[in-house]
Amino acid sequence: MINKESPIFVHLKKRKRLKRHTDNNPMRKLLLSAALLAALFMSGCRPSGNRAGAEPSAVADELADTSAARVRPQYAQGFAVRYATDMRLVDIRDPQSGEGETYRFALVPRGGKPKHVPEGYTVIETPVRSVICMTTLQLSNFIKLGETEHVSGITSTRHLFNPHMRRQIEAGKTRRIGIEGNFNNEMVMALNPDLILISPYKRGGYDVLRDVNIPLVPHLGYKEMTPLAQAEWIKFVGLLLGEEEKANSMFAQIARRYNELKELTAHVAVRPVVFSGELHGGNWYAVGGRSFLAQLFRDAGADYFLKDNEASGGVTLDFETVYSQANKADYWRILNSYDGPYSYDALKAADERYADFKAFKERRIVYCNLRETPYYEEMPTAPERLLADFVKAFHPELLPDYQPVFYKLLK
Repeated sequence: MINKESPIFVHLKKRKRLKRHTDNNPMRKLLLSAALLAALFMSGCRPSGNRAGAEPSAVADELADTSAARVRPQYAQGFAVRYATDMRLVDIRDPQSGEGETYRFALVPRGGKPKHVPEGYTVIETPVRSVICMTTLQLSNFIKLGETEHVSGITSTRHLFNPHMRRQIEAGKTRRIGIEGNFNNEMVMALNPDLILISPYKRGGYDVLRDVNIPLVPHLGYKEMTPLAQAEWIKFVGLLLGEEEKANSMFAQIARRYNELKELTAHVAVRPVVFSGELHGGNWYAVGGRSFLAQLFRDAGADYFLKDNEASGGVTLDFETVYSQANKADYWRILNSYDGPYSYDALKAADERYADFKAFKERRIVYCNLRETPYYEEMPTAPERLLADFVKAFHPELLPDYQPVFYKLLK
């Protein structure tokens, strides 16, 4: 638990209090009393938690704040937005099931005074000024929007390439707060961000952060099952930053190019089979047939070797199972972090049985090295480039002049 007697915690509490001592001016005392009563009244109108409450009351379909454009998700299933006269109501839930907890937030223009916040909604003033990102996927939205200056904290700098973020870290404008489940709570309190973006279905460890009284806002892009749905969470971040118009425009370009590529492969005569993953600790980790990656392979004009599997997340297999289903597959997708030039010899050295796969023998391994490529910080908001990489690998005649960004055929 947080040490509530620590100097930082005490300092933050003092910052949030009104001064207890004023001069002897009666009018100043009267104004201070009125301000204190108003603050108490407003705090009583706001819910204390992020989680599901009663269904919100009806809201007017008007927009009285300064938003330049409305956000209406087309592909993403994990968030929905409704517009009231003086706020935007955002509901967030697991996009893979549509059930379970719903997290509700009322986005209010900074300095505004909403007339009525529906029960169960946590108020967040926008545009937000400072955010802690728990994952690189969340960070990718700020990088794409060119708004990294709002990121005051991140969990890790591993595989971080973005020059703006690296400069911010070197200058102390962005700090490391530790990893999920083992946060530096005093660092979080010192940063005192407007909100913390979380992944509630991962390892978590967020309970200790609730006492800090900073809104915990789920970013569930990683739970979306299609590349465009994941990328559309850039609109959600645009809402928080007051950059709806920019986010809408960027996503429209992403979706347009992605769908053009998808149409390009819709009628290919031959659909090669592709498998994915490697052995780690005796287990082969892959993803199910309803996953983000499986959809990406389908859109690139290929068949995933587990296409009939109903799982939307990871699956654990043994070598024999994978070999029985993938030994004759045409392509093998590998994503890892390898120190030095990766090669077929390096792959075979890890396990000689790899050389028995058809994709190995015919030199059709599609590879991305995390040590050399800004994959995690760019891929979530660049599905069109990711798709183009696979189209180039599986159907090179369709994109003869394209230069891959993330994945290339291993030489």
